[in-house]
Amino acid sequence: MDKYKGKAVVITGGTSGMGLATAKLFVEEGARVIVTGRNPATNEAAQAELGEAALVVTSDASSLSEIESLAKKASETFGKLDVLFLNAGYSIRAPLESITEDVFDEMFNVNAKGPLFAVQKFAPLMNQGGAVILTTSIANVKGMPGQASYGAAKAVLRSLARTLATELLPQGIRVNAVSPGPINTPILDKTFPDKDMAAQIRAKMTDMVPMKRFGTSDEIAKAVAFLAFEATFTTGAELPVDGGWTQI
Repeated sequence: MDKYKGKAVVITGGTSGMGLATAKLFVEEGARVIVTGRNPATNEAAQAELGEAALVVTSDASSLSEIESLAKKASETFGKLDVLFLNAGYSIRAPLESITEDVFDEMFNVNAKGPLFAVQKFAPLMNQGGAVILTTSIANVKGMPGQASYGAAKAVLRSLARTLATELLPQGIRVNAVSPGPINTPILDKTFPDKDMAAQIRAKMTDMVPMKRFGTSDEIAKAVAFLAFEATFTTGAELPVDGGWTQI
């Protein structure tokens, strides 16, 4: 398929889950893609799965020096860029009494600071009509126990989507966010290593979602593709993909 032939895309956090599904969609439709991850084994597996149309780069989405290096790599590889999908992020569950400064800083570094400076470094590389998509979370509007630092960081990111959309209007760059609800990805098991607890959380969340199921990474990928290429009169918005959890 050639729907996105000639398009150049960078995806942070693109070696598993939602990021990998999005990278696969873009590659299958003809785009050239750079994806990032931090785990060498996962990176190698993603490279094998994505094939020659993709380049997997080891990069820490919270490190400003590595973000700058990634932008240079993208410039050398593509010249100009059409889509920047800032998907890297994760949650550390910490109830109020156990939040530490290190946890707080880590959540803000990877979920808010990193994306802000990534937009700063990549904006000069983007084509007129290009798109930035940020991965926020339903935690930025839902009061979720144990997610104070994570939810606050994602709320910052939601605010940044509006501000960056305003600042990048003169360059013709749209900035939007996709807000996943419960999605079948490895992140739940990482957040809750105890299998019984993970199963209980999964069942509880499924019951809370109006559509009574978890979403899929492919459903996120389709939403990202829409914001990237189809939503040409939309900027500063957040698209919930959450089975209606934050809406009804």
